[in-house]
Amino acid sequence: MGKQQAPSENFDMRKAMELAGTPAGRQLLKLLQTQSSPELQAAISKAAAGDYQSAKQSLSALMENPEIRDLLKQLEG
Repeated sequence: MGKQQAPSENFDMRKAMELAGTPAGRQLLKLLQTQSSPELQAAISKAAAGDYQSAKQSLSALMENPEIRDLLKQLEG
């Protein structure tokens, strides 16, 4: 089983909601919802259980999608 880590102390839910409301954020959310991939579902389950390292690993497959990478780069600013 993966090592459990606390969520980042720097995580700002308000900032996350602001990003989700941007055009790139909305497009990313729509893309993730339509893919409804097993990787995303696994990451959500692992994060909910507190296993953030394994959740991050599950998301790595999604990062292979160039559209997702481009949208995340847009959100980084």
